[in-house]
Amino acid sequence: MKALRQPPKTPFTPEPAPKNSITSTPSADLVFRHLRTGWWSLLLFLTVGLFLEALHAFKVGAYLNVTNETRRLMWTLAHAHGTLLGLVNLGFASTLHLLPAWPESPKRFASVSLLAATGLMPVGFFLGGLFIYSGDPGLGIVLVPLGGALLFVAVLLTALALRRLRDNAR
Repeated sequence: MKALRQPPKTPFTPEPAPKNSITSTPSADLVFRHLRTGWWSLLLFLTVGLFLEALHAFKVGAYLNVTNETRRLMWTLAHAHGTLLGLVNLGFASTLHLLPAWPESPKRFASVSLLAATGLMPVGFFLGGLFIYSGDPGLGIVLVPLGGALLFVAVLLTALALRRLRDNAR
């Protein structure tokens, strides 16, 4: 009986990752999560920006009328904050490589805080502009300060971890 021949390897044949590869570490999971969140956030909120530009180009009254100035501001802020937070996630992912000794607990808390802020802030601005009451944003705007506080926590924990890295290098 003839043995089965394996097909030749091509440049497109993926190599199996070794068992002790960095792709299986908890930090690698966090890096991947923030890279994925960052790039998808950029795609989503840049698309929202194009949609807002189209509303402007076609002179849609629900977006451009003076009575809807609050809506226009809230939706512009949703787009801007979503895009910025996508970039912050990419920065956080690259910062994790510099901090291999960052203790797991504060690192995970910073990660969860940043991910929550990435969702809460743009959604809060969007919902705030969806329903307007006498020129004031809708109830969804209450999500924004919560997201801002979580973003503050994530940035503070990351900055403190980087300070410890600098202090340990001396």
